[in-house]
Amino acid sequence: MTRPDAQPSSREKVLVAAIEMLSENPGATLSVRAVAARAGVSTGSLRFHFPTQRALQDEVLRQLYDVIAPAEHIHDRHVPARDRLADCLRQILAPLGVGSSAREAFRILHEQFVAPEPTEQVREAYLAIEQETRRRVEFWLAVLTQEGALAEGDHSRAVTFLLTVLNGLSLGRALPSAEPVLQAENDTLYLAVDSVLRPR
Repeated sequence: MTRPDAQPSSREKVLVAAIEMLSENPGATLSVRAVAARAGVSTGSLRFHFPTQRALQDEVLRQLYDVIAPAEHIHDRHVPARDRLADCLRQILAPLGVGSSAREAFRILHEQFVAPEPTEQVREAYLAIEQETRRRVEFWLAVLTQEGALAEGDHSRAVTFLLTVLNGLSLGRALPSAEPVLQAENDTLYLAVDSVLRPR
């Protein structure tokens, strides 16, 4: 973000504050006033860099995903395409943890997006998360298409399928299981990846 000897810009302060708020509460809606107060900047300064709450949320999610699922991994042709795609999908699940940490993540998700009435603000917050995840998966599939590991064409159904698998696996991390969760998850990821990469 900034050089060690330089003072962070107001934009960087806003992003750090917003990321901290999401780290503390993954369902936080990042209100302009709350983020500006946390960052120690005026709401006018925040609005200068991020004219809308959605613009701020989108940038924060993009930066978080850059850390969670960096783009470089999908380009490593030393690793087979199916392994790269499975690893990228696994990176989305990793921050949830397993067991108690996954249950806590689902408790927060339920409180923020399932239990309340779906107001426009709640809907926008959830759709921003879903859109960034979708964008990542679309990018991974586009890279594999360019390499010839995936047939040309519209991959929107494959993206939806992979996101549905991720949703199920993330819930599986929170629920009791008769078998090792991560092994079952790995098997399922490869089954999903193989069905997407299968030649058409």
